[in-house]
Amino acid sequence: MDRRRQIRDFLISRRANVTPADAGLHVAEDRLRRVPGLRREEVAELAGVSVDYYTQLERGDLDGASDSVLGAIAGALRLDDAERLHLFDLARPHTPARLLASSGLIRPPVQRAVDAFAGMALVRDRSWNYLASNALARAVYAQIFDGRTGPPNQVRYVFLDERARDFFGDWDAAARDTARVLRSEAARDPGDPGPPALIAELSAASAEFCAIWAANDVRLPAAGRHVFRHPEVGELDLAFEAAALRADPGLTLLLATAEPGSPTAAALARLSVAV
Repeated sequence: MDRRRQIRDFLISRRANVTPADAGLHVAEDRLRRVPGLRREEVAELAGVSVDYYTQLERGDLDGASDSVLGAIAGALRLDDAERLHLFDLARPHTPARLLASSGLIRPPVQRAVDAFAGMALVRDRSWNYLASNALARAVYAQIFDGRTGPPNQVRYVFLDERARDFFGDWDAAARDTARVLRSEAARDPGDPGPPALIAELSAASAEFCAIWAANDVRLPAAGRHVFRHPEVGELDLAFEAAALRADPGLTLLLATAEPGSPTAAALARLSVAV
């Protein structure tokens, strides 16, 4: 992946998302504007840097930019936490403190913890390959695990398996979030060949992935509610939590539970009996 192009596209897309009014700038009503958001000189003014220097940064040259400059740019562009972290990841691709990515092997204690969890439990890598799962997770995500799009992978399932459009209560939101998290993960460790290869594969196979990817949006794995339409037990309304495995860099633990006494809890109980 071309890092300079990633930086350029990301900064231009974020600048386009911020209006002068958002940034607290007064613009004369009769002044012609040819850009949807802020101009480069307006970002430079808000960040306290020269227009020439900001132009250099936006062209993809973040090497040498200090933390304070990156923070000022993030503030001027009103970046959220995920976007700010993404900017720093793009600027510091070879940070000495970066931990080597996990080998992808699941340690036995992690697998035991996943198996023992009462709700859904899965472990994924940065390419969103599911490397570990408990029986309930495999029952809920039966279509992801049935091999139709290869080894269990969230991104391929969302964009390459037509069944995903019925499975997700809101496929559009699921597709956007999946791509946004993948972009964040790809920048977090440029040395991991998995995400770039997956991005290239999906770019060639899915026009919808390309359209969503072009937005340059990012998202951190986070808590959230997801609704699924399971072909056997009907609607499932699940609360997800995500946590990085500190001892296994690059791996994320995903846990999902249902509200006690809810129809979803009853449906999960039926699935548990079946498996």
